[in-house]
Amino acid sequence: MPLTDLSLDDCLNYRPELRPPADFDAFWSRTLATTAAAAVGAAADLRPIPTGLALIDTYDVTVAGFDGQPVRGWLRIPAGAKGPLGCVVEFLGYGRGRGLPHENLLYPAAGYAHFLMDTRGQGWSAAPGATDDPVPGHSGTVPGFLTRGIHSPEAHYYRRVFTDAVCWTEAARRLPMVDPDRIVITGFSQGGGIALAVAGLVPGLAAVMPDVPFLCHIRRGAEIAQQPPYTEIAEHLALHRNQADQVFTTLAYFDAVHFAARADAPALFSIALMDPICPPSTCFAAYHQYAASKTVEVYPFNGHEGGGHVHEKAQLAFVHEHIG
Repeated sequence: MPLTDLSLDDCLNYRPELRPPADFDAFWSRTLATTAAAAVGAAADLRPIPTGLALIDTYDVTVAGFDGQPVRGWLRIPAGAKGPLGCVVEFLGYGRGRGLPHENLLYPAAGYAHFLMDTRGQGWSAAPGATDDPVPGHSGTVPGFLTRGIHSPEAHYYRRVFTDAVCWTEAARRLPMVDPDRIVITGFSQGGGIALAVAGLVPGLAAVMPDVPFLCHIRRGAEIAQQPPYTEIAEHLALHRNQADQVFTTLAYFDAVHFAARADAPALFSIALMDPICPPSTCFAAYHQYAASKTVEVYPFNGHEGGGHVHEKAQLAFVHEHIG
């Protein structure tokens, strides 16, 4: 697999001047304030799920998200734990659902609470009630999620997703078995972009782990990515040739680069130099803008799988360092 983008030396020096919309902070303050009364203060609904696992307890969780709409997910904790536990909040990659209740056992096996958010409208769940996106009339002209509500930041799909993620993270802080000062957020690809958004919107997190993050330097991704999802934008603009300014104006409100510049928690990034889905220069753009202390693991000969299980070892060490 060849390099898909710049060399490592060029990526380390790639620092594009990317400015957020003038009302970026006001837009997000208004969005979260609108949701707060219906969602942010509400307690999570926890329902125990039998899995046959003797050492891990699993709960089916519902949290009030954007506009009070239900967001589903899993909570996994070491069996019988009363807390307070450090907690890893995880967001999912593009098109993935929360999966089966016995999946994703790394963090509870290591002694942490694991709070996994389903992404609205994506993936599937074996349990009834996967998270829906009940907002009519905002589908894009090409399959996928990047162009849903593309004509306005207020209508865009990721406004709802990022708000869900903030609500989910705040709900983690209120779980009775979780120490609210020991919250780490993480995610792979789309989940990494969501984690960066939350890092810029929720102060006081213990740490952040964006893994080959999507939704960074979105315009460049749309121009050079060889595989979806960024290609959804290019396909839309191939059909609507006069909409580029409007499209990228909307997407600027959801570019993880701008959230990274507002983060205050230490971060561990991963970036793969042969990634055809999230080109490394886009990930480095967010890394360079990240405002708090940071480190990056680079995988020179890997594609979008990044560091895989090797990187999980680095992530576990990072979690141990920051929440014990």
